[in-house]
Amino acid sequence: MSDKVFRMNCWFEGHVQGVGFRYQTTAVARGFEVCGTVRNLIDGRVHLYAEGAESEVRGFQEAVADELETYIRKAEITTDSGPRTCEGFRIVL
Repeated sequence: MSDKVFRMNCWFEGHVQGVGFRYQTTAVARGFEVCGTVRNLIDGRVHLYAEGAESEVRGFQEAVADELETYIRKAEITTDSGPRTCEGFRIVL
């Protein structure tokens, strides 16, 4: 069995801070088998990091984008695979 997981970094741009974006993302994460973090960035974007099975991670990112689409102007996504680096899903302050 491989010890590598699918990993995704996603940067959301738009009106994504001060609207409960991170909290809603955490609520969406409960419906998926993913772990990771969500954080506000100083430049006004939100960074989402998630890892797990590729289908779960991609489904999670799509669910976040659907749930919060009115706030998102643009999303930049990078993916790779590697060792698991986190447990659970949490907001990073």
